[in-house]
Amino acid sequence: MTDIGLQTRSRLSLAAPADYWALLKPRVMSLVIFTALVGMILAPHRIHPILDAVALLAIALGAGASGALNQWWDADIDAVMSRTRNRPIPGGRVTRDEAFAFGTGLSVFSVLLLGLAANWFAAGLLAFTILFYVVVYSMILKRRTVENIVIGGAAGALPPVVGWTAATGSLDVAPLVLFTIIFVWTPPHFWALALLKSDDYARAGVPMLPVVMGPDVTRRRILAYSLALAPTGLLPWFLGFAGPIYGATAAVGGIVFVALAAMVFVRREGPAARLACGRLFGFSILWLATLFAVIAAERLFA
Repeated sequence: MTDIGLQTRSRLSLAAPADYWALLKPRVMSLVIFTALVGMILAPHRIHPILDAVALLAIALGAGASGALNQWWDADIDAVMSRTRNRPIPGGRVTRDEAFAFGTGLSVFSVLLLGLAANWFAAGLLAFTILFYVVVYSMILKRRTVENIVIGGAAGALPPVVGWTAATGSLDVAPLVLFTIIFVWTPPHFWALALLKSDDYARAGVPMLPVVMGPDVTRRRILAYSLALAPTGLLPWFLGFAGPIYGATAAVGGIVFVALAAMVFVRREGPAARLACGRLFGFSILWLATLFAVIAAERLFA
């Protein structure tokens, strides 16, 4: 079935709607929607509520299009990795041609929709985000350099900037700080998972940090990035566009993040090491979601 799924077939697939939904990478898309919404909430100028909703929908569709095109390109890798081999393309439910057409069409539609609903500056940033994720990260960095997730993380950090520009038509310090937080957060978050799935990446030939430089170097880098992330998370409070509740949440969360990274650094073998990586990976998602939720709540209920 896997071999069939990777072939370009002339017949139509028997894909269900759920398979096309899976192409959108809905869990990743949900994070994009949330961080973009926070960028829109923080913006000082707002467009009409209905246009806000349409703009957010466009950003979501752009994120989903990126996911579909990523799966189109990475179908060969996905087929040999345990956590991805049942995705729609390697699972044989969607052809690569169909995924490419779906992702490309959705990309164009999302950019045009955002331009019409908000402004063309935001639409241009959305187009850049899609191209960066698909071309720069998926096609170039992922298979060629150990720094793939470090540089490629910029794509995942751009949604709050797109959300802000959709609301204002301009840039400012606040969305760039949100970008920086996600950008610094991405490596320790993803490397914790990569330590757990290093055999998968080795089998697929993807030069992730644990595969190329080993788990010990990966653990050191996770700790270093976590130490940098803790003060980075405080920047919104320090610069004055977040309040004391955010500041306290970021301070406590940063300490816990570093402590969990230290546990990953110390526990290097057996079930304890896997548990430490799993805890850091899970907490990193909670940390980011909580900080963005608090900064949005402070603005909404100020």
